[in-house]
Amino acid sequence: MKLSIKIILLLLMPASLFAQDTTVVKRQANVIAKALLNSDFKTVIAHTYPKAVAFGGGKEKMLQMMSNGINQMKAQGFAFEKVSIGSPGKFYKAGTEIHCLIPETLIMKTSRGRMSAKSNLLAISNDGGKNWSFLDLNQGTINSVKTLFPNFNNNLIIPKPAPPVML
Repeated sequence: MKLSIKIILLLLMPASLFAQDTTVVKRQANVIAKALLNSDFKTVIAHTYPKAVAFGGGKEKMLQMMSNGINQMKAQGFAFEKVSIGSPGKFYKAGTEIHCLIPETLIMKTSRGRMSAKSNLLAISNDGGKNWSFLDLNQGTINSVKTLFPNFNNNLIIPKPAPPVML
């Protein structure tokens, strides 16, 4: 009897790793979405994957780049109107981390009208899914995935970002 219980537990343990709570990761992704809408870049950076922050030159440099970028966007008539976070996809084990993709839709106001851009966030957890950091998967970050994540699970397929469309 005891042996059969041990066998069942051993068989179920790998499945429990991937039985993550999607509401936790989505709630934490929405923190970034709200911060982006409010130009609260300190919060965005605080929830960005730490290796990506270091790769980008550190928190202060990233804060400066984001502030400059938003100012340039505003000068060209662009403004974030809405950020929607979709349902997280399948969870993947990647070394000591757990990864998943979360669809993201950005609606922006432009001088020519409203525009929609769809992409994905890569969600990363180092503590079994309790806390998540994120990486926006634009073309530049997609090209850096292997550098940032040496144990990246190749079963997680990252789709290319779709070009923005006018609404």
